[in-house]
Amino acid sequence: MTKFTHLIKLSVGSESVDTLADWQRQRAAELPDGLPRHVTRMWPKREAEILAGGSIYWVIKGVIQCRQRVLRLDEVIGEDGIRRCAIILDPEIIRTTTAQRRPFQGWRYLSPADAPPDLSSSARHEEPLPAELAGALAEIGVI
Repeated sequence: MTKFTHLIKLSVGSESVDTLADWQRQRAAELPDGLPRHVTRMWPKREAEILAGGSIYWVIKGVIQCRQRVLRLDEVIGEDGIRRCAIILDPEIIRTTTAQRRPFQGWRYLSPADAPPDLSSSARHEEPLPAELAGALAEIGVI
């Protein structure tokens, strides 16, 4: 059995999962492969573990709300000549149960044991709670 790990990242500027999805669709449409990506300065040292089944979990308004499977890591050289890592993502955004997270810089590793579970198939079709309400409920341990 291959050991895997996830990443966790703040989705700065996103108001909801829908705004994250809209932004990714717009950006991906401009790219040759049409896949969403997040470009970061740091290359994950645990690349093999991420590519063995990991996802990136998105924190929106202080709450983990969704994830996307990581497809690959591509090298990108910026206009400044600096090597960066493009985390290439599956376009499918999977909503998760909510989990509150404090702000942090960059991305972090997230162990599978600490990752919130995906929403059930019936819950995926329900209208999501507003981010502020989900965050408040997660803070007091209701969800």
